[in-house]
Amino acid sequence: MSVTVPDRHRRRRLRIAAGAALLTLTVSGCSGLGRTAVGPVTYTTERHAVISVHSPSVRGCHRLPLGAHEVHNGTLVDVVLYRTRNCSGGDTTYLATTLTDFTEPRTGPWRSYTVIH
Repeated sequence: MSVTVPDRHRRRRLRIAAGAALLTLTVSGCSGLGRTAVGPVTYTTERHAVISVHSPSVRGCHRLPLGAHEVHNGTLVDVVLYRTRNCSGGDTTYLATTLTDFTEPRTGPWRSYTVIH
């Protein structure tokens, strides 16, 4: 059985349309997912406990419930550290990806952070 030229064109157009529809569904499906900062934010508390938060959301304020005297940003994006529990106030530190911050002994611990995206 031979396929005529119009049938080839129709099949090709159907494949292109199906591919475009699949791509659209894939992109829209991913946009509904919560975006995260890929990688861990690891911090050390006053009692020397090491805690890792893996792939935190890029939205909102993230609390460090036990406070942190050392914070390592192992994510692919930067973060801002705050001394307050609600990510407010002027005493902040910008912590770029793959860097670590240590607090001074006379300063208080970090209590929260936000992700820069």
